[in-house]
Amino acid sequence: MYEEVKERMRFDSEELKRKFMEGIDRLAKRMRKVKMKLAVMSGKGGVGKSTVAGLLAVHYGRKGYKTGVMDCDFWGSSIPKIFGVDRKKPVLGEEYIEPVYTDKWGIAVMSIQFFLPSPESPLMWRGPMVSGVIRDLLAKTEWGELDYLIFDLPPGTGDVPITILQEIRPNGVILVATPQELTTTIVEKALKMSQELETAVVGLIENMSYYECPQCGHREYVFGKGRVSEMASKYRIGFYLELPIDPALTRLCDSGKIEMYEIDPFEFFPI
Repeated sequence: MYEEVKERMRFDSEELKRKFMEGIDRLAKRMRKVKMKLAVMSGKGGVGKSTVAGLLAVHYGRKGYKTGVMDCDFWGSSIPKIFGVDRKKPVLGEEYIEPVYTDKWGIAVMSIQFFLPSPESPLMWRGPMVSGVIRDLLAKTEWGELDYLIFDLPPGTGDVPITILQEIRPNGVILVATPQELTTTIVEKALKMSQELETAVVGLIENMSYYECPQCGHREYVFGKGRVSEMASKYRIGFYLELPIDPALTRLCDSGKIEMYEIDPFEFFPI
């Protein structure tokens, strides 16, 4: 697949072409050491996509798998914060970058957030530039031998998701939605994009699906009853979840302790 990427590219100079080709070769070498690559995406923001990516990584880490997370959402980076590694810095070598590791399960994390002056610093880059930096980070990060590498993608169907789905070719995509009809409709755009780029959708997550009373167990569908099961059936997606609104999970993410969350919603995830 990396040879196909080389064939598609056009360059203004031979030097630029040489550097790009070397980067693609380095990227291919890194990715060959990853057994399973999964992308978490959505058609829109604010649906809890990074939280779902974090929970999936914790699921694998808890089981003893060597796991990594690539934070591709450069404009709304959340992964370092929810894992409590936002104040750490990667080790930089001449030809490599050592990822940051989480405290409990040793999950490898890479994010542009580590290289910004402060967590509040805005990243004012256009999509094509971000795609290039993502390629470079992936190629230079010393991931080692990984069982799972999870890509937390930015919302929408723009440059970055296209780059990951076309060039990295993940083994599967997990889509995240919320119960509102508008959100579900937009998520279907991401689903159809995955189909057009020949990437299997292996999971559908409806986040903030309901609130369950801790005293009586009554479920209140705050945003209306979702249609995640209908969508899963329509598109023949074998795994789907309704994730509740859980204040405990929110507190753990806000304090950088998602690894301490005791519930594993991906317990029966088949991959």
